[in-house]
Amino acid sequence: MTSSNLVCVFCASHDSPDASYNEVANQLGELLAKSSYGLVYGGGGRGLMGRVARSVSSNKGDVLGIIPRALTRLEGCSEVGRTITVDSMHERKSLMNEHAMAFISLPGGFGTMEELLEITTWSQLSIHSKPVIVLNTNGFYDALKEFINKAVEAGFVQKENRDIIKFVDTPEEAIQAIKEYKAPNTRYGLNWGKEQV
Repeated sequence: MTSSNLVCVFCASHDSPDASYNEVANQLGELLAKSSYGLVYGGGGRGLMGRVARSVSSNKGDVLGIIPRALTRLEGCSEVGRTITVDSMHERKSLMNEHAMAFISLPGGFGTMEELLEITTWSQLSIHSKPVIVLNTNGFYDALKEFINKAVEAGFVQKENRDIIKFVDTPEEAIQAIKEYKAPNTRYGLNWGKEQV
C-alpha cells in the first residue's frame, strides 16, 4: 500500500470511561482497512490512537506512526506497523500531512483539537486540498460546529469555507465522506511552491 492510501487520524491518547468512544475507534480502524485505506497517526499505543492503529493492522491495513522523541515515554512506543521518530511536533504534523490523503478527527483533548484546526487552516490557505472529516461521536464536536457558525456570522470565516470540515456521525459516513469530499473553491488560492512576486 502506498502513502497515497493513508488516512491520517487525530484522536485521544487516552481511552474514555464512556465505552462508545473507544468502540468507534475500533470500528473506524476496521473500516479503514476493509476500504483499502491505511493509517498514518501520531504514533504510540495508548488510548483511541492505539485502538485505531491495532484495528487497522489486525485487518491487514498499513500503519505508519509518527511520534516526537519527547513523547515516546508518555504515549508509549507502538509495535504496530512502522514508526518514524521525529524531533518536534511541527515535524510530526508536516510528515503526517505529507503521507496522508485525507484526515479524520475522532474525539480527543487539546492536542486533537490543535491538530484538527491546524490542518483545517492549512486547507484554507491552500497548503493542501485533502478531505477534513470530523467524526462527531455522541455530539462531541457540536460546540465546534457552533463556534464555526458564530465565526461565519461574525465575518471571520467565509460562509463557503465552513465546508472545509465535513461533520459525520458514524465511521461508515466518514469513509463515504472521504470519497465524496470536495474542497471549497473559496479557499485562499495561495502558491506555496514557488517564489512569490
